[in-house]
Amino acid sequence: MSKPKVAFFDFSCCEGCQLMVLNCEPELLDIFGAIDIVNFREAISDRGEDYEIAFIEGSIITPHDVERLKKIRAQAKVLIALGACAHTGGVNKLRNFQDTEEAKKCVYGEDAKYFDVLPKVLSVGEVVPVDLVIPGCPINRFEFLSIVKQVLAGVKPSLPNYPVCVECKRNENECLLLKGQICLGPVTLAGCDARCPNSQWPCTGCRGLVPSPHLEADQIVLSKAGLTVQDILRRYRLFYGYSEVVK
Repeated sequence: MSKPKVAFFDFSCCEGCQLMVLNCEPELLDIFGAIDIVNFREAISDRGEDYEIAFIEGSIITPHDVERLKKIRAQAKVLIALGACAHTGGVNKLRNFQDTEEAKKCVYGEDAKYFDVLPKVLSVGEVVPVDLVIPGCPINRFEFLSIVKQVLAGVKPSLPNYPVCVECKRNENECLLLKGQICLGPVTLAGCDARCPNSQWPCTGCRGLVPSPHLEADQIVLSKAGLTVQDILRRYRLFYGYSEVVK
């Protein structure tokens, strides 16, 4: 029986999620033994276009990105958004709160006129249908391994439907909200084992919103900690820039 052919593609991102894939180390050998990698710029020089499963990292910022992504989607039987930039648009979506031409000048200077960008930064799912998402910035390598194994076994993976706060309580972390810090754990999708709060760093919401988040209640709690609406919105917009609820 032939092994499924897999490709990894990157758009606008730091490629940190693909590096996390390579950091799987011993487990990666088992995964690579079960699949045929035909395109993965971080790991191999081959550029095969005959693939069934495509992992996409990065947000979509140019018309060329849109065209390229649609071609990948047409080829792939399964398309997986890898990491926050592909899943929600990531930090790149901060540009959506700025004037596009001013942002181009700031980044590219005098060469800005040579760059054709979309009016708004898009997530992968805003351009083509996405079959699965592996959230996070960067992704959790153990979650990646689990999802890949399930896909190869013909099982559709599911993400947690509860917030990071559940993992914080399980790890017996002291609530950072009670310390007056802006922590988005109450409305952020779990699955990272609360890795930031474990190190006393507030959750910034890189995994996206939990289903049916209680945003109003969360904002009331943050306000009681002495935070302004602008403080709250700025933190939401780091990864939630795509969401109508914080505009």
